Amino acid sequence: MPMCSADRRSPQHLAPLPASFRRRGEPPLIKGWLPYFGQALKLQKDPLGFMTTLQKQYGDIFTLLLGGKYITFILDPFHYTSVAKNQKLSFQIFTNKFLKRVFSIKKMITDSDLIDEIHSTYQFLQGKHLDILMESTMQNLKQVFEPQLLKTTSWSTEYLLPFCNSVIFEMTFATIYGNVLADDKKTFITELKDDFSKFDEKFTHLASGIPIELLGNLKSVRTKLIKDLTVESLAKLQGLSEVVQRRNDILEKYYMPKDTEIGAHHLGLLWASVTNTVPTMFWAMYYLLRHPKAMAVLRDEIDHLLQSTGQKKGPGFSIYLTREQLDSLVYLESTILEVLRLCSFSGIFRFVQEDLTLHLESQDCCLRKGDFVVIFPPILHHDPEIFEAPEEFRFDRFTENGKKKTTFFKRGKKLKYYHLPFGLGVSKCPGRFLAMVEIKQLLVVLLTYFDLEIIDNKPLELNYSRFLFGIPYPDSDVLFRYKIKS
Repeated sequence: MPMCSADRRSPQHLAPLPASFRRRGEPPLIKGWLPYFGQALKLQKDPLGFMTTLQKQYGDIFTLLLGGKYITFILDPFHYTSVAKNQKLSFQIFTNKFLKRVFSIKKMITDSDLIDEIHSTYQFLQGKHLDILMESTMQNLKQVFEPQLLKTTSWSTEYLLPFCNSVIFEMTFATIYGNVLADDKKTFITELKDDFSKFDEKFTHLASGIPIELLGNLKSVRTKLIKDLTVESLAKLQGLSEVVQRRNDILEKYYMPKDTEIGAHHLGLLWASVTNTVPTMFWAMYYLLRHPKAMAVLRDEIDHLLQSTGQKKGPGFSIYLTREQLDSLVYLESTILEVLRLCSFSGIFRFVQEDLTLHLESQDCCLRKGDFVVIFPPILHHDPEIFEAPEEFRFDRFTENGKKKTTFFKRGKKLKYYHLPFGLGVSKCPGRFLAMVEIKQLLVVLLTYFDLEIIDNKPLELNYSRFLFGIPYPDSDVLFRYKIKS
């Protein structure tokens, strides 16, 4: 067992040892030849291939220099619990730094009561509150698609990504923040969406610590978005969700009404609600369009459910499904889980608060104060021992004998964690239930009411510019067409 404490500290009158000097018990360090950037460029080019190569060379634990930060990666899924449960590995410190850099939210760093109260609002994204959000989502979907349902049955052609972006953004904004009452509703939503896209495009630069002043007009774009989400602006909307109402009540206790940081909090919530749902919906549509047999199975599953609940696909927008009924669509859920398995490239971050020894199943690992620890689920998601032919899209991978499959193995042992697109432990995405519901509802509507065909049936690659921060967008786009079913 490595002894870290004596080895890791220099005598008090001496400066600490540089990070490049590895103490006994520490993971191997891979720095690269570029100062500051380290291995960042190689990693962004082909993250899965690069990490797999390092895993074969150095094992399941190693430290990379990335953008001036020392990040220890944990790749063995049987080690995840030790990371998640260690109180000296902080998710909140990482989050606070992230919120300040990206959204200019500063008070969370100094006020733990505000953090606790904000976290208490997550209850309004699950359980009976989720049922209310579901009803709102379906109503908003109706507003988006009903005009289309009244049109002729001729084909409409669009690029897939802007189609998904427009529908998800409009539906999600209306569900969480309500409807714009003014006559210029379409203009407001379009401008907000366009500004949001500009902000999101440079998000990873902000998250990595590049000053916003060096990112063109991004500061003015962010300022405009924050202004659009202040108390005064939200007062013009009708139908605020419970989660936003409760957040407003809390923020009023900690800020003056005119404080723009309130708008920054809402920008953070909007970003978290939309940013990964859009590419997930894109990839779900893309894979279904390219796999007609999978689409046929999903259509059949949905049709059977509608028949069993006495619902008919008449003219207009008439279907309604409860959360339990949505959850019963096992092939639909498996398709979304498979898309997330293939396309999620999030990392699960923890900040090392003090020098410590992490006791793992196969070894002990010494970590330094100020470094980061990251669980990297894509290695898990693409492990051929766990998932046969992991590079393939198999819509029914998470089903077994017509039911949900939840049992997967590695080295002959059952895995506690086999699918982690939404994080782990305290960092698990609080909006994951709403995101899944939205994607399911949207797919049900599209598969029920529309004929769908891909025009550019070409392979797309993931754009890894958002590496470690969610679902990548595609490197290009495809045309598809849709029309109302006759």
